[in-house]
Amino acid sequence: MKAIKCILCLVWLCAPAWAVEPDEVLSDPALEQRARNLSQQLRCLVCRNESIDESNAGLARDLRLLVRERLETGDSDTEVMNFVVTRYGEYVLLKPDSTGANWLLWASGPLTLLFAAGVVVSFSRRRAKDPQTAAAALSAEETEALRKLLDD
Repeated sequence: MKAIKCILCLVWLCAPAWAVEPDEVLSDPALEQRARNLSQQLRCLVCRNESIDESNAGLARDLRLLVRERLETGDSDTEVMNFVVTRYGEYVLLKPDSTGANWLLWASGPLTLLFAAGVVVSFSRRRAKDPQTAAAALSAEETEALRKLLDD
């Protein structure tokens, strides 16, 4: 019996934590679904990498209510997103656009990887072209032993 209670407790803790409270839910199921879809695309400004749909923060609740309020007034999904982005900035989007100044952020990872690969290739080629580097590292005795091995 104790094991069953522990398992149920673990299952309850592992379940997704949707923070939408019953008093926030809209009576129209289609409108509520649109609100949920939009709130899953918006970042909680307190929790950072959590959507406002998942966050229990007070600001996330305010944003969820704002989204529902805008939908009830007849705004389209695009109008709601534009309103929220205008009010809070692009940071509020969980997946920002790759246009405008954001292209540099999107491109910085691959560009850094290409730069690092270029440095590695350049270093490897320079090292392969300079045989004196390897020979200079050998002592006179080692050089003589190497010549004997190569002559055999």
